[in-house]
Amino acid sequence: MHEQLYPFLHGETKDPVEQNRALLESIKQKAANSIAAKSAFFQENAQQLIDTAAAIAVCYRNNGRLLTMGNGGSSCDAAHLAVEFQHPVTAGRPALPAFNLTMDTAMLSAVANDVGIDQVFARQVEATARPEDLLVGFSTSGNSKNLLAGFRMAKKLKMTTVGFAGGNGGDMQSSGLLDHCLVVTSSSIHRVQEVHVAIYHILWDLVHTQLADTRGKLGEKN
Repeated sequence: MHEQLYPFLHGETKDPVEQNRALLESIKQKAANSIAAKSAFFQENAQQLIDTAAAIAVCYRNNGRLLTMGNGGSSCDAAHLAVEFQHPVTAGRPALPAFNLTMDTAMLSAVANDVGIDQVFARQVEATARPEDLLVGFSTSGNSKNLLAGFRMAKKLKMTTVGFAGGNGGDMQSSGLLDHCLVVTSSSIHRVQEVHVAIYHILWDLVHTQLADTRGKLGEKN
């Protein structure tokens, strides 16, 4: 597979014209793989995506908040999803409370140093989350121990849990800790992350569509 996608890296001195042709073919293949991964996911998981959006809508109807978490590139997806809800770019869509648990470097480094990296999300969930909140975690492998610890704490608090994973879903899929697990069945980290972005953009729109009849009431104090 490596030689197929990067043929210009193998062999002796490269002809510039041939190398450019190979680069163009590599781009074509990667784009096709990305499109195929997206098409496969949405064809197989459309109803699950609607059900996940419904769970998030229930969270917001109950004056809950969205909490997100992830490591590395997936922490960027966690941040992106939180921003989508806090700062909607479509007119008429209300700002909704969403918080990225990877944003506080002092908290992350303190917990990692004092009790271990596996507890950086669980400790924050324990301290700040409520039963009406919803926890979302991103992991391309589905095996991130600190996400699993966070989900375990969330279930202890009776929160709703949503996971974004890749491959076969890993421990996130098999743990029983998740109410909804959106799995991109690809072994490529890049393809998984590309599909994750498409998923949560569509998920965001589905949530607001399901909240359309209660928008004026969102955020009201009981």
